[in-house]
Amino acid sequence: MRDLDYYIPAAALFLALLSKAPALLRRRRNPTVTAMAGLIFTACAGYAFAAPPTIRALNRVTGVANISAPLVYVILSAFNASCIALLVYWREGTGRDARRRARRWLTASAMVACLIPLLFALGDAPVERLRDFDTYYANTPFIREMIIVYLGWHILVGAVLPFLCWRWSREVGGWVKAGLRTLVAGFVLDAAFGLIKGTAVAARWAGGDLDLLSSYIAPPVASVGALLTTLGFLLPHGERLAAHWHTWRIYQQLGPLHRDLSPLAPSAATPRLPLLSLGTRLSNRECDVYDRLFTLAPYCDPYVLTAAQAEAGQAGEEPQTAFALAAATMIADAIEASRGRPDRPDRPDLPDRPDLLDESAQAAGLEALGPVIATGAEGMARIAAHYTALSRRATREPALVRTHQPAAAPSTTPEPLLRKTHS
Repeated sequence: MRDLDYYIPAAALFLALLSKAPALLRRRRNPTVTAMAGLIFTACAGYAFAAPPTIRALNRVTGVANISAPLVYVILSAFNASCIALLVYWREGTGRDARRRARRWLTASAMVACLIPLLFALGDAPVERLRDFDTYYANTPFIREMIIVYLGWHILVGAVLPFLCWRWSREVGGWVKAGLRTLVAGFVLDAAFGLIKGTAVAARWAGGDLDLLSSYIAPPVASVGALLTTLGFLLPHGERLAAHWHTWRIYQQLGPLHRDLSPLAPSAATPRLPLLSLGTRLSNRECDVYDRLFTLAPYCDPYVLTAAQAEAGQAGEEPQTAFALAAATMIADAIEASRGRPDRPDRPDLPDRPDLLDESAQAAGLEALGPVIATGAEGMARIAAHYTALSRRATREPALVRTHQPAAAPSTTPEPLLRKTHS
């Protein structure tokens, strides 16, 4: 592997760790959050300290040849422990029994982590080896045992966890299922890494030379395995990210309609909200849109809604799309009427203030708005998207701007007018 093949994943994982920092600070007593942060941190550290330039620099700084070997082994053992603990918390929650079971695994990992530096200190490894430490010292007393402990723990974890993840993945669905299946692949590659390393070490014990497996085949396998494992634990959070994205998309779609309705009624004074308070921002925008639509009610013509919906249906649109398009057409027509344009030869006597319109127009508009409001946030976002498209077309082609037709005169069918709106 090239040096960048170590540092690029380390940098990506470090950014992922930074993104988790706020949650870790807020919920530092939550074992699931702590285990997730530990997993990402150890994966990041494993890549950074396994890179040959880092190994060389650390050896020079400490003055101890090959000190990076036990350090990387301890980091990877801690990575395995974080994986196990996180799986336990995922599967069983954070109750007393789950914590006890996680502590047992963490204790076993801690024993491995203590044995590795102890055996290294008892052994003798004076020659610096950047890539082939395991095979070079495969027959050295105590160093040999250190390698056996490390690889044995790695293979055990990589062999047990895939079965647990696969069995659990058959009971769940969605993002959790995808994460567990990804974990299966990651743990299988971790076990393969241990077996490949073990094969090369065993070849040394038998007097052979399969150092190529340990030096050039095993590291990429471990690299991909660690990435898949980390990704597997992050994937279940995709459901929450998808929900945030969905909220943001609706918020953005309502934007142009919210802006064009703003002259009808002032927004209520609201405190400044953090950028990430998407749910609150969306709720405020929805309330503003609904309030201003009710103010616009006297200008909403039910006939425009009905005619536009029929025309969209004849054009082959789905019922849901046809209604959204018709509602957008009616709202665009009502906004134009409410602006009191001077070029309205059809009703020069129509007042420009909603509170001066007659009650029949108010009632008809409210009746037309009823099914529009009832569509909820999702439906309102679709209507707003069509409204934005109509507004953009009207900007490019001023002839598309329509004058208001009163609801009391449905006998004069505005067919050319609708054709201009939808053409």
